[in-house]
Amino acid sequence: MSGAAVQVTDLWKRFHRGERQDSLRDLIPSLLRRSRPGARSAATLRDDDFWAVREVQFGVEFGEALGIIGPNGAGKSTMLKLLTGILRPTRGEIRMRGRLASLIEVSAGFHQDLTGRENVYLQGAVMGMSRREVDRRLDSIIDFSGIETFIDTPVKRYSSGMNARLGFAIAVHLDPDVLVIDEVLSVGDMAFQEKCVQRMKAFKRDGVAIVFVSHNMQAIGDLCDRALVLKSSPRYLGEVGEAIARYLGLAGSGDETMGDGAAVLDVRLTDRQGRTVEAVAPHTPLRLEVVVRADVDIPDAIFSFIVHRATDSLCVYDGNFTTEELRLGPLRAGQTLTVRFDHVAHLARGQYAYKFVLHDPQLAKHRLSVLPVAGLRVDEMRTWSGVADLSVEASALG
Repeated sequence: MSGAAVQVTDLWKRFHRGERQDSLRDLIPSLLRRSRPGARSAATLRDDDFWAVREVQFGVEFGEALGIIGPNGAGKSTMLKLLTGILRPTRGEIRMRGRLASLIEVSAGFHQDLTGRENVYLQGAVMGMSRREVDRRLDSIIDFSGIETFIDTPVKRYSSGMNARLGFAIAVHLDPDVLVIDEVLSVGDMAFQEKCVQRMKAFKRDGVAIVFVSHNMQAIGDLCDRALVLKSSPRYLGEVGEAIARYLGLAGSGDETMGDGAAVLDVRLTDRQGRTVEAVAPHTPLRLEVVVRADVDIPDAIFSFIVHRATDSLCVYDGNFTTEELRLGPLRAGQTLTVRFDHVAHLARGQYAYKFVLHDPQLAKHRLSVLPVAGLRVDEMRTWSGVADLSVEASALG
């Protein structure tokens, strides 16, 4: 196919505070109210209305994965429902080309009194698969789920993880052209999560367009080619590392970016050869350069180099350096200086954000605090969680 698989143009969605549309019972009265003479136009907004999303615009090509990230309440769930047709936009347009599949609450449609095998056929039918298609893929679905021993057990006896495994296994055996996913890649144990990620990457290689909504920055970094930062309206659309850095700022991870007597003029994160980096292997030597301007006299200063894990804002490192250690005298108003932090990324796989602080100890206040001042992705496939890369070498005897 040629052209974009997904095209979203000037998308807006308005809600009335307190309004619920979780079922037909809720939706039909709402539609009747809107159909009355004098109903509001798409452009009007009453005091008790709000825009859940507004001015959203993006395209996704076949074979491309776009991540949608943002803090809680940013409109991500509304975007999911708009993309999958559960909600209709107040204004704007969504165009999809080809067969759409969604992996959202993958086990929500299971009948609790039916066995896992029976639910495969039920869910397959709901997702548009014929019985013959399910017959042909049944063994592969069961194998992918990893619950062969319990496939003829009623799902009411399944754990939540087993339910999620089976639901995901069914969904990924569709032949979609467009795939819309939420947090389902977090189901199951480490091995199953890795299997899910690899299946998503296989979809990309086969030309499937993917829209992935998640709070998991590692998964976004692993899967996505670009990312949209959403907080009701788009705040950034582009390279994944920069998007994650913008997201961390919006999510309020640590202090908000602020300046009171100083400003950051430029930032560079490079390897020791001076090449700008976004993703590195563990133990890569790096240099963070921050160009700072003092807007007032600062007789004494402490420069802080702080690293957070993007997934949960865990503080990985917090190092503080005085003007004496950096062989600097008092900072004068208008003075510009470059602060270099040479370091080694002894980090396990993940997305990380750098924070820079200029602290005035005489006044006991921050003159400058910037998070994120830079972002970094560490790539390796040995570990699944944790922060430090310990260079473990395993051996076995006997």
